[in-house]
Order: sequence, then structure tokens, then C-alpha cells
Amino acid sequence: MVALTIPAADRQLKVIVRMENELIREPSSAHTLVKPREHHAAHDRGLLMIGLFKLGKAILFFGIGVGAIHMLHKDLGDEVVRLAMALKFDPESRFVSILLEKADLIDTHRLREIGLATFGYSALALTEGVGLLLEKVWAEYLTLILTISFLPWELYELARQPNWFRLGLLGINLVVLIYLMWLLRRKKNLVAERA
Repeated sequence: MVALTIPAADRQLKVIVRMENELIREPSSAHTLVKPREHHAAHDRGLLMIGLFKLGKAILFFGIGVGAIHMLHKDLGDEVVRLAMALKFDPESRFVSILLEKADLIDTHRLREIGLATFGYSALALTEGVGLLLEKVWAEYLTLILTISFLPWELYELARQPNWFRLGLLGINLVVLIYLMWLLRRKKNLVAERA
């Protein structure tokens, strides 16, 4: 907020410019300072938590993308064995063998696709997160649409190979979905009441 005092003969015109671009004019006596009105909007904690979660996903997928691009000109099998030894895993173990089989399926073209896809998803999650932290309605709708669009895939993956991670991810997305639907309905009702 900016306070501006304009002298006019024996009276002054006080002008307070607020963040919402409203002008408030108040007549006053000479040499009086205007105290800006404080405007404390309560931030929605649910949107804050969802926004931070989305920013965390953006960072995670950006890191995966960087890792995929970093591995472009390396032998993935050698890297898996090197990582297993660094983590004190037996290179002959079943777990490492499964990883080696999966690494053999990934060629340079596929690795490039993985990198680009994770960068794209990271940018999308970053957009959602920043928009939600700024409490933008478009970000709420974007998150709602994306959450709904991923639910069938998550249900399919959970049915195909159930585990606690997939169940937890589905649970988080259902909570986000229900909260955003409730929040958008509440905002719509508030707008209808004011009209």
C-alpha cells in the first residue's frame, strides 16, 4: 500500500492506494499522515498443503528427468551394478537381477522420452503448485481436472499390482479431489449469495 498526501490550501486530500487497486479518499487537516489499512487475507491451508505437495512432485520429477538425461550415454547395466555395490547390495541378488533386466529394456531413445516426459510433468506440477500457493481459481480447476484424469490409470495400476505405495498415492489424490470439489462448490455458493 502507498499513502500519498496532496496539499490543497488549508485542507489536504489523503489518497490510499491499496493492493486491490482501490482508491480511498479522505479529507484531513494539514500535515496528517495516513496510516495504511492493513489487509490480512486468511490463506487456505488446504490449498497451501496441496500446492506444497505439487511443488515437491515438481522437484522430484525434475530430478528424475535430469537423471535420465545424465544416463543417456552410459551403460545402464554397469550403473545398476555400481549403485548396488555402493549401497552394499549383493550384485547377484534377485533384486539387482530384476533391475538389470529392466535396465536392458531401456535404450537411448526410450531414456530420452522418459527425460522429456518427466520434465513436462515437472513443469505441469510446478504450474499447479505455484497457482495453488497464489490461490488462483484456474489452478484449482487445473488440479481438479488433472487429478480426475489420472484416477483411472491409478486404479488400473492398483488393480494390476496392488501395493501400499499405489494405495497411498490413490488415497492422497482422492483427498485432494474431494477437497477441491468442496472448495470450488463453497466459492460458487458464496458468489451466488453475494449476487
